[in-house]
Amino acid sequence: MDRSLYIAMSGAKQTLLAQTANANNLANTQTPGFKSDFEQFRAMPAFGPGYPTRVYAMTERPGSDLSSGALQTTGNELDVAINGAGWISVTTPDGKEAYTRAGDLRITPEGQLQTSSGLAVVGEAALGITIPPARKIDIGDDGTINIVPQGENSTNTVIVDRIKLVNPDPASLEKREDGLMHTKDGAVQTADANVVLVQGALENSNVNPMAAMVEMIELSRNFDLQSKVMKTADETANSTAKIMQVA
Repeated sequence: MDRSLYIAMSGAKQTLLAQTANANNLANTQTPGFKSDFEQFRAMPAFGPGYPTRVYAMTERPGSDLSSGALQTTGNELDVAINGAGWISVTTPDGKEAYTRAGDLRITPEGQLQTSSGLAVVGEAALGITIPPARKIDIGDDGTINIVPQGENSTNTVIVDRIKLVNPDPASLEKREDGLMHTKDGAVQTADANVVLVQGALENSNVNPMAAMVEMIELSRNFDLQSKVMKTADETANSTAKIMQVA
């Protein structure tokens, strides 16, 4: 295969993968607590018989942008946002612990406290949190959940549980395909009393829509250029083949 065609094909493929990651960022500009993903291109030598005289393009996702998004006041008593560093602990469908900044919580008909995506919020005893029928729910800045039970006056408050808040080293975390943060070694983090929650607010996505749109345009142009190179290389190969046949 012609070297220029080989490079263009690998570059076009990896550009599409980068565009997929960028499109996912752009699609989540309104997702509470979403952390944008980075992507980068790298030239890799193609090893085989002889010397690695060819290279191909590879798209890498070196990590995620863990910077905080802006806090938006909602007034909803089940909306919480982390002010500063930290994460909310949740249980994944396979029973493992993961971490999120999405604080748009809900209570199921059975009283289970979950994220909007249906993940159980972890409590103080490393179990799910069950909230009895309540007139009012108050979530303290340390994650403590107080309620006024139905049928009781506002002075009769009951502590139900405490949301498990953690603050692991960012270098120990990685985002996986479920969109949640996991520890690289699978270790379960201990609760950190220094993490601060704000009730009645949500953290916005940290995706910059304008930057994502500009990157989408740049990636589209790169793909067009690589497609033109492939077409030119293919036409050149066909012309060469015809010349050889005549000869």
